[in-house]
Amino acid sequence: MAEPSRLSLEEARILAVLIEKQATVPDTYPLSLNALTAGCNQKTARDPVMNLSEAQVLAAIDTLRGYDLVIESSGSRVARYSHNLARVYQLPTPAVALVTLLMLRGPQTAAELRSHCERLYKFVDVSSVEAFLEELATRPAALTRMLPRTPGTRENRWVHLLCGEPVLPLQAEQGPFPAAEDLTGEVAALREEVAALRAEVASLRAQLG
Repeated sequence: MAEPSRLSLEEARILAVLIEKQATVPDTYPLSLNALTAGCNQKTARDPVMNLSEAQVLAAIDTLRGYDLVIESSGSRVARYSHNLARVYQLPTPAVALVTLLMLRGPQTAAELRSHCERLYKFVDVSSVEAFLEELATRPAALTRMLPRTPGTRENRWVHLLCGEPVLPLQAEQGPFPAAEDLTGEVAALREEVAALRAEVASLRAQLG
C-alpha cells in the first residue's frame, strides 16, 4: 500500500489517538468508536482542540482504512479500530512516537518532544530525538520539518508533514528579527547619515546667503 500524499487534520488526529492509546491504555485497545471520539476531543495534551462528532470520525476512518492506516477488528458486537502507521510508512518505534506527538500537540522543540514522549518511547537524550527528526526530514517524502526560529526563542520547533506543508505566520516566513547589536549598528549609521545631510544643508544655506 502506497503512502497517502496528505491526511486531513481529522485523519491525523484519529491516527495519533490510536497510537497514543495503544501505549497508554493497552487494556482498551483497539478502541471503540466512542473511545476514539473521546480521545480526539480530549481537552488536554491536544493542539488544536477539536470537537468531532462520531459521524465525522467514522467518515475519516473510512478514508484511513482505504490507505490501510486503520484496521477494523471483526468478531465483536462493537467495532474496534487499530492503527497501521509503522508498516505503511516503514517507521521504527521512536519515529512513530515523535510523529504522533507532533500530530497531537502541534509544533514542538526537540526537548519538548523528548519530555512529552515519555509514555510512548523513552529517548536517552535530546540529541537522539534530533537525530530521528532529521532522518524523518531527509526521507524522499519528508515527514518532519524544522521551522524557522521565532523572535525570543532559543530553540527551533519541529512540525510533521503528514497533512502537507504547514501554514507559517508571516513573521516566521520572513525569519527572525535582527539581533539587538545589529539594530544598534544600523541606528548609529543612520544618525551619521542624518548629521552629514544636516551639515550639507547648512553649507548650502550659507552659500545662498
